[in-house]
Amino acid sequence: MSQRIDYFKISKQAANKLVELNMLLTEKPFLNEVGHLVTLRASQLNGCAFCVDMHVKEAKIHGERELRLHHVAVWRESPLFSPRERAVLAWTEALTQLPPHGVSDALFDSVREQLSEQELSDLSFLIVAINGWNRLNVAFQAVPGTLDKLYGLDKANLS
Repeated sequence: MSQRIDYFKISKQAANKLVELNMLLTEKPFLNEVGHLVTLRASQLNGCAFCVDMHVKEAKIHGERELRLHHVAVWRESPLFSPRERAVLAWTEALTQLPPHGVSDALFDSVREQLSEQELSDLSFLIVAINGWNRLNVAFQAVPGTLDKLYGLDKANLS
């Protein structure tokens, strides 16, 4: 399998703006705590093999426990996530798979019990960004692992 087109090369300015957004979000301490869970879960839901591969490797490099990575797909049944992380994962799922009538007040209120306004706003931008990357990589069939060396993901020692 090969990538359909190199969207990053063809639409370099737009792609770089999405990279800029990601770089801005990495400066947020809260997102450094939960970002790997968010990007992995959204990528799983969107069926983006490239991003699932990337975010598992990033998480491992940043010290995330392997078992928790396996449990992201079943976070509701797993005892491995804190109430804050559960709120983050619920919000990630809601914004990734928007319900027909929008995000319920009940979900919003339960998430707000765990997150500040700033955290919720920043988290929402991260979800928007990963969903954009997922859609690009799924549409153009980005091949998992092809950028590992460039991004330093080979340090995860996963193959």
